[in-house]
Order: sequence, then C-alpha cells, then structure tokens
Amino acid sequence: MTALNSTWRKSSKSGDNGACVEVRYTGESIEVRDTKNRSGGQLSFTAEEWHAFISGVKHLEFDRPA
Repeated sequence: MTALNSTWRKSSKSGDNGACVEVRYTGESIEVRDTKNRSGGQLSFTAEEWHAFISGVKHLEFDRPA
C-alpha cells in the first residue's frame, strides 16, 4: 500500500447479505469495520500485521477442516 486512501472500501465480491467488512488505509494503519454496524468501532492493524493476515488468507490458514 503506497498511496494514502482513507476511504472505506468493501470488497467487490461482497453480496447484499450484510455479512461484510470494510477496510481503509490511514497512512499509519489499516482499519477494519463491520459494514452493518459502522458506528460500532473498528480494528486497527499495522502494515506488518495486515500483510501477515492477508498472507494467511492466501495460504488457506484460516479454512475450516473438511
């Protein structure tokens, strides 16, 4: 993430079921909030933490066993 983008973004793959999160980059951290409860607060991650999470998702570390 090189450019400052403080706009909340929702995945283009998200449906209309309300089970989505939004993400924004503030320049110092990556923040995540619940789309259906935007005033409920947000989680904040360092760039290192965020990249570790994304890597885990890509490597299926969070998939439930069959």
